[in-house]
Amino acid sequence: MNDCIFITGAGAGIGRETARLFASKGWFVGAADRDETALISLRSELGDEQCSTHVMDVADETSVRQGLAEFASRTEGQLRLLHNNAGILKVGPFEEISLAAHRAVVEVNVIGLMTVLHAAFPYLKATPGAQVVNMSSASAAYGIPDFASYSASKHAVRAMTEALDIEWEPHGIRVCDLMPPFVNTGMVQQNEQGSRLFERLGVNLTPDVVAAQVWAQVEQPRLHRPISMQFKALWPIAKSAPTSVTRRVLSKLWRP
Repeated sequence: MNDCIFITGAGAGIGRETARLFASKGWFVGAADRDETALISLRSELGDEQCSTHVMDVADETSVRQGLAEFASRTEGQLRLLHNNAGILKVGPFEEISLAAHRAVVEVNVIGLMTVLHAAFPYLKATPGAQVVNMSSASAAYGIPDFASYSASKHAVRAMTEALDIEWEPHGIRVCDLMPPFVNTGMVQQNEQGSRLFERLGVNLTPDVVAAQVWAQVEQPRLHRPISMQFKALWPIAKSAPTSVTRRVLSKLWRP
């Protein structure tokens, strides 16, 4: 079975829309999430023949390895596309967020991603044309005030993507990421009071639009894929502009 995808954080938002999209294109979907109820609902929607579900905490190595092994038992040991989508967000002044909350962001967004990548490698290596699509963020371009630990975690995802795209090339595995700005998901909605940047920059993307970009990476892989017309236009500038310019722009957006 070559057309198969494993999605972390598949219970809601971007992950759920990605599962729906790939299932509609005939792919077998492995959906992983901590929310068992959401997974049961998704499996009921997609059907047992086209979807396997796995209760998984990406920060728990045992559950990650078990979930991937269960998925691989349905796909003859193959994994065509890994979508590392699971992540959490905590927004607000750095010193007002507990250290435990900052640590949780890094544990899920960075250590969790690394854990899934490490466990998935044998299945990716065994699959011709295998790909990884990591969920990075526009906040990986420059550190964002009120998003300090989240932004740092997405910088780490960007670096991991760049490194593994080189390391895993000899194995025939392409590693890339998506870089969306704010997406209208439950995760963002729960944090909208944490920063004025939400209002000033807008929360204009919907999960289905981001899911479509996962499919775009299948058709035409790019190391980094900025999402939204606004960020696509800004991305080349962000890469080439002096850091002092980017800092000045962000400061103006953030200040009252």
